[in-house]
Amino acid sequence: MSTKILILPGYGGSGEKHWQSLWELEFKNIMRVEQDDWDKPQREQWIRTLNSYIDKNKQYILVGHSLACSLISHWALKHDSNNIVGALLVSPADVDSAKHTPEEVRNFMPMPLKRLPFKSIVIASDNDPYVSLERAELFANSWGSHFVNIGAYGHINADSNLASWPFGKDLVTQLIQS
Repeated sequence: MSTKILILPGYGGSGEKHWQSLWELEFKNIMRVEQDDWDKPQREQWIRTLNSYIDKNKQYILVGHSLACSLISHWALKHDSNNIVGALLVSPADVDSAKHTPEEVRNFMPMPLKRLPFKSIVIASDNDPYVSLERAELFANSWGSHFVNIGAYGHINADSNLASWPFGKDLVTQLIQS
């Protein structure tokens, strides 16, 4: 059974220069989860949408950025995840913090802090405006994820100038191979 990669953008979506969008041009086994409204995210609707993309007869790697990390952790609390091989959780937005995230994402709180039932890696940056490094590490520890601090790369998005982000692709390959 081949493994499919599901790209899950966060609040506002991922523009054409975002590494998630560039990966869609490079990987043949990739699909973007399209939400109805990227700018007014609703937790329960986003969970239903994610679940509608998951075919129980296939295996998946979930690649979430920002708010999508919270989405994945909420989804895992409610749904069977036996066919999820792993997740790459990049720059998890701190939905519990008014200091770090906008009001529009507050309906995703509280951030679930239960162990994820699949292998996962959390990637964080020293200077992410949407989550402190300490909170990102707390999320990783709570989720049972391997934690990686990649240094000062902001929100690890298009503004971080990572192009197609080879390091991230290597981590997805590791998840698939494991």
